[in-house]
Amino acid sequence: MPPVRRATQKELEEAVTALRNGDLVAFPTETVYGLGANARDAGALRRVFEAKGRPADHPLILHLDSVRFLPRWVAEVPPQVEPLARAFWPGPLTLVLPRSEEAPDVLTGGQDTIAIRIPSHPMAQQLLTAFGGGIAAPSANRYGRVSPTRPEHVREELGDAVAVILDGGESSIGVESTILSLAGERPRLLRPGSVTQAQLEAVIGPVEVGAGKGSPRVPGSTAQHYSPQTAVAIVPSTLLESRIDTLLRDARRVAVLAQRPPRKAQQGVTWINAGRRLDAYQHDLYANLRSLDKAGADLILVEEVPSQPDWAAVRDRLTRAAVNPR
Repeated sequence: MPPVRRATQKELEEAVTALRNGDLVAFPTETVYGLGANARDAGALRRVFEAKGRPADHPLILHLDSVRFLPRWVAEVPPQVEPLARAFWPGPLTLVLPRSEEAPDVLTGGQDTIAIRIPSHPMAQQLLTAFGGGIAAPSANRYGRVSPTRPEHVREELGDAVAVILDGGESSIGVESTILSLAGERPRLLRPGSVTQAQLEAVIGPVEVGAGKGSPRVPGSTAQHYSPQTAVAIVPSTLLESRIDTLLRDARRVAVLAQRPPRKAQQGVTWINAGRRLDAYQHDLYANLRSLDKAGADLILVEEVPSQPDWAAVRDRLTRAAVNPR
């Protein structure tokens, strides 16, 4: 994997100036690229929703550079925060906490909770420290579409809506952060990510999984999300070739994301072998989906991934990508 780049002083100054002027800045994190706005500027936050086409009640994640700034945004810091912060911050964990009165409603989607994380990417840390405040940042793409893991993905989707794009190379993890709510009676895992349920439970004990009654709304929780323009179907490995043959007989073009090479070469099939290593599969997932989306296929077939707990984040993203109402 290529080394992670750091921003130059000129790039940082341009990005900070843009944020202070109410403009949008795309920046790399270890998970995916974020579309950043000054978290205290309601007008800038609304521009994030407009650029993405994001529903107004869908909250944004607040990014900070240090846990010491939590009291500025949080009404009460639950006791589990300290051990979780020691274990996973900076890193790919988002905590949902009771919001302070100072947090803008547009940031929280009108809820009484706020989602916060401290990213580990050096360029994200540089930007947050230089800006000196919180940056709200959902993924830097159109709402519901495949998240960006490279700067060119941001340019393709958002274009001139972004004043500055900081190029930090590829995101090292490749899927969005784990979201853990500490706003209810018990910790609740609301979105799987690279920080697993088992890792969380090793630090704070039992964690409930999935949205319950009264759970806060969080990013990436809608049934259809992370979706290419081309329809997606998940297929068991044993049925992959027969499904391809059926589609080809109907004169349909097929794109395939698999964990192995094809058993035979076939005209009309674009095939990506993503391999069986979780870290590599996850890192390349969104870039691979974007590539297959450009293949001119009628359907993207995804070979079913393993059912083990450590594949939960990948399964979640693929399951939501494969919800095709059209």
